[in-house]
Amino acid sequence: MDMDEEKCPECGANLVYDSEHGEILCESCGIVVEAVIDEGPEWREFEGDNKRRARTGPPRTVMRHDHGMGSQIDWKNRDASGRPLSPRSRRQMQRVRQWDRRTRFSKAADRNLAYALLELDRMGSSLGLPRSVRESAAHVYRQALAKNLIRGRSIEGVVASCLYGACRMCSVPRTLDEIAQTGRIGRKEIGRIYRFLARELKLRTVPTSPEDYVGRFCSELKLSSKVQRRANDLLRTAAERELVSGRGPTGVAAAGIYIASILCGERRTQREVADVAGVTEVTVRNRYKELCERLGIEVVV
Repeated sequence: MDMDEEKCPECGANLVYDSEHGEILCESCGIVVEAVIDEGPEWREFEGDNKRRARTGPPRTVMRHDHGMGSQIDWKNRDASGRPLSPRSRRQMQRVRQWDRRTRFSKAADRNLAYALLELDRMGSSLGLPRSVRESAAHVYRQALAKNLIRGRSIEGVVASCLYGACRMCSVPRTLDEIAQTGRIGRKEIGRIYRFLARELKLRTVPTSPEDYVGRFCSELKLSSKVQRRANDLLRTAAERELVSGRGPTGVAAAGIYIASILCGERRTQREVADVAGVTEVTVRNRYKELCERLGIEVVV
């Protein structure tokens, strides 16, 4: 409504906007002509004393068994004014917390789901995965749970397989060895469960390429962006000539980084590159010799 053109329908006086109440009213007779809806964010922040207060709760998330919509009693034994509770009140609050936990996990399925999501978050944090990947893994786990695909399989194995699949779907690759080390479960078991889930859930994953690992490996080896670009160019040329098919992407990526580090004057040993890539020195040596021979690259070792 344009208040400069509109007039009060009762007395014809000018209209004014009351920002405190969000209303458009007549300045003469006070009649409310229209209530304005505030479309801004529904929260406030107070940065002065480093406190953040919100009028709304957190958004829904698949990382919590109750989607983050449940309530939880604070562990601090203090009242609304910040004063410590009496011993009797503390005992009462402890009993209330205990009953609150029991009601939130009243079913075995809820307890198992909560444990699985906590384990998923722990493994994702250990692997340095972004939240988007962990949420994708949680979504895959919930799909498997809805189709009853978890029965007869360990929760840790299914969680690790969901993480591996989410990494591939989000183009944030992690090797089976890395996930197996974090999840304390064998890589063969993870691979078997992952293939089963991918078939039953029809997960859309693409094969990982050596270039997907170059950035992370170069960062761990403290190599410059120049080496990373040179390695990517080398691996891209090798892929165009079909020199990487049928070979492990981590081994090929390690060989490309090893060659690029020498060509750019930032030499790293085969042992250092192999340790970062999670492969053996023999693999790095064989792959780099193949690339040098087929691409016509001369490297002085």
